[in-house]
Amino acid sequence: MDTEKKYGTLAIERNELLAWPNPAPHRRYAVRMDLPEFTCVCPQSGFPDFATIRIRYQPKDSIVELKALKLYINAYRDVAISHEAATNKILDDLVALLDPHWMRVTGDFNVRGNIKTVVTAEHGARGDRAAERPASSGE
Repeated sequence: MDTEKKYGTLAIERNELLAWPNPAPHRRYAVRMDLPEFTCVCPQSGFPDFATIRIRYQPKDSIVELKALKLYINAYRDVAISHEAATNKILDDLVALLDPHWMRVTGDFNVRGNIKTVVTAEHGARGDRAAERPASSGE
């Protein structure tokens, strides 16, 4: 049996959130990202939890690099963490990296044990309602 780690596993283990310069720092605009394959582990039972993580933000000087964000999110798959703690940690880590005008992270967790959990954590103040308007396609 092959015990060598796969390149994807190694990339996830080495994950590091990265920021890029905002291409339009003079303008307040909204960035929307949905990550529908989030997984973590319940710290009480050890059962897996599945969620869609929704990130909305208005950048200042930096934006998040998307591949780095994907690897960061994938690193939660074996972490024993509550829904509330996961959502707030993702927000804290992104705010520390980007220092956005405004950011919201929503953890929309799948039903487990007949309970649907949605956790929303927010930072800063919106400059306008751009982050709230539905996207023209795919939102």
